[in-house]
Amino acid sequence: MTNGPMKGAIVTGASGGIGGAVAKRLARDGFGVVLSYAGKAAKAEEAVAGIRAAGGRAIAVSADVADPKDVDRLFKQTLEQFGTIDVVVNCAGIMPLRPIAEGDLQLFDKVIATNLRGSFVVLAQAARQTSAGGRIIMFSSSVIAKAFPTYGPYIASKAGVEGLVHVLANELRGRNITVNAVAPGPVATELFLAGKSDAQIEQLSKRPPLERLGQPDDIAGVVSFLAGPAGGWVNGQVLRANGGFA
Repeated sequence: MTNGPMKGAIVTGASGGIGGAVAKRLARDGFGVVLSYAGKAAKAEEAVAGIRAAGGRAIAVSADVADPKDVDRLFKQTLEQFGTIDVVVNCAGIMPLRPIAEGDLQLFDKVIATNLRGSFVVLAQAARQTSAGGRIIMFSSSVIAKAFPTYGPYIASKAGVEGLVHVLANELRGRNITVNAVAPGPVATELFLAGKSDAQIEQLSKRPPLERLGQPDDIAGVVSFLAGPAGGWVNGQVLRANGGFA
């Protein structure tokens, strides 16, 4: 890979399983990647080291997606590093589970702050700063269709993300920028596996007709498609990458 001009990509939540896989895939696709993280700095730096070892270009930047100042700084650092922002992928998210009847507003507000407010903050910056021909890719979840108990705050946040995606796709008319969401089904990441018993994990892995959990690379491949030339006619859509977990 040359050190000349290249397209720049931002991946938030890049210290997580899916975010890290997405960042590595986009680097392989030829993008210079800024890996944004709110915690787990070591994992983000490890992903950066892996990208660089493979000949790619990447840096890690600490940023809380719910904080407009952090996100503004993230976009500025990306422009300083690569000169252009061509792809924005917002993988940052949290998934604490609690029954609605408990009325845990502190937990609800925390989920909404990261998953929905954070998406709005990232979308606002992306709408202003993504180059013509660029791609904005958000993350929803296939669990929206399931309405599982205890997923209330999480599903509410992701339903909101899908609404924002559809609206922004229309607002960017004439800019040649696509706005889509990827909605994974069960993926074997720390976020998904946390708090689940082996029996629950086994049961969930059998739910899709393909009879396995998704892997981070499965999702990274979908993002790569949306971010690449072949995905240019897909706009305002939610791609449910879930192995048939319908």
